[in-house]
Amino acid sequence: MGRVIHFEIHAAQPARAIGFYEKMFGWKFNKWGSQDYWLVDTGDASKPGINGGLLPRRGDAPGEMAPVHGYVCTADVDNLDAHLAKLGPSGGTLALPKMAIPTVGWLAYGKDTEGNIFGMMQADPNAK
Repeated sequence: MGRVIHFEIHAAQPARAIGFYEKMFGWKFNKWGSQDYWLVDTGDASKPGINGGLLPRRGDAPGEMAPVHGYVCTADVDNLDAHLAKLGPSGGTLALPKMAIPTVGWLAYGKDTEGNIFGMMQADPNAK
């Protein structure tokens, strides 16, 4: 099986993107050697999830209202409404409003400062 083990965020301005994800989720970033690459630590290794990387974008930013080209990574959050409230002040925008995924939880999509779409999911077996 080809299990996902790493993700990468492409950013026109890596420092701006790092600040966004630090504010939104408390992720930690460490530059990898002398390369323009930052390792992303997303949290407690004893819980499900993966870590990733951040690098400078090599090309144009995604166009507004263009289809997604790549994977959308979704972060597990305890309180989706609280994270949606942090989205604008952190420099992001709403891409898809909060919706119920029946018996699973609540999902919303945001855009980071670089135009990348990401998901946020709050588990709730009673979601309808």
